[in-house]
This record gives sequence, C-alpha cells and structure tokens, in this order.
Amino acid sequence: MEEKYNSGLISQSFWFVEFKKIVILYKNGADYDEIKRQCIDENLFGAINPNREKRMCGYLLTRLRSMDDRLTDIFVNADVSTQKLINLITVMNTNRLFYEFVYEVYRSKLIIGDTSIDLKDVNIFFAQKETQNDDLASRNESTKKRLRSLFLNFLIEAGLVKWADDKKQKRIVNRVFITIELENYLKDTNISMYKAIAGVN
Repeated sequence: MEEKYNSGLISQSFWFVEFKKIVILYKNGADYDEIKRQCIDENLFGAINPNREKRMCGYLLTRLRSMDDRLTDIFVNADVSTQKLINLITVMNTNRLFYEFVYEVYRSKLIIGDTSIDLKDVNIFFAQKETQNDDLASRNESTKKRLRSLFLNFLIEAGLVKWADDKKQKRIVNRVFITIELENYLKDTNISMYKAIAGVN
C-alpha cells in the first residue's frame, strides 16, 4: 500500500525559539501534559489566539517526541547552530517528504559539488515524487506551492542553505559543521540521517 506524505508542515514554521523552550521544559522535568498546559494557559509562544497556541504546541510536541534522552542532552548542552540543526532533524523525523528532500537533493548537491539550489530544484523533486505517489499528486497546487517554499526556508533557518549575497537573489548549499557528539549520535542511531545532513555517501 502506498504510504501517504504528511502535509502538516504547511501549518508550521521553523519555530526554533519555541522549540527550545519546550525542550528545556522537558529536560527540567515537565511531562508532555504539563508542557501542553503551560502552552495554553500561559500562552508560552505568544500566539495570536488560544487555538493557534494549541496547534503550535501540538506540532512542537510531535518534534519533541521524536527525540530520545541522549539527543535531548546533546541539544541542551549545544551551541545555537547545533540546536537549530537538531530542530531540523526533528522536522525530518516527523515529515518523510522533507526528509527525502534533504537526503535526495541537499545531500546530492554536496556530493557532486553543485553549490546552487533554488525553487527549480524543489519543483523537480516534487514532480518526481508526484509520479511515484498519487496522494501527493492529488494535493491542491496551493498546498504544494507552500510546501516547496517551506522546504527552502527551513534549510536556510538551519544553516544548510544560505543566501549568496545581501540581495538575496541566489541561494547556495552550505556544508554545516556537525559536532562530534551529534555525529556520533546520528551514526549510532540513524546513519541515513547523518548522510543526509553531512552530505556524504
């Protein structure tokens, strides 16, 4: 049976500051229910309304649940660049289409030495996936357009893609620094994830 791609990413942003808040709460002993209570009762993320706060909390808790204790420890002791990279990894953990994009497009560009990346690359990726997956092909165009834009934005936020100059007219791939702690963790638990973000065979 063909697996469905999750479109939930269209309702999300990178949310690094918000993600960091709930990871620290969890590390300090709050369980998922307590984090959810704080999100809603205290408007932890400063959302425009309670419904939005609840939805943000739900998405971020899904990311948090994809982490084990070892990755949580690495996160709280890491620098900001590594924390952003771990946030990206949790998005990849929870969204198969985005994971496949990083693995198949970003990783491949680093391997072959192609520094350019733009919407054309995302469009080609989506077109290929649509021929393989009827569920993705059936999504409306506005959903797919939003996803295509988000994919590049998430990579920019995490440092895997950057603007070539201040005019922000050209994006280029960037090989990120992976700390030895995170590298060892990924090699121990998910070697394909390591290959995806490290850009290696």
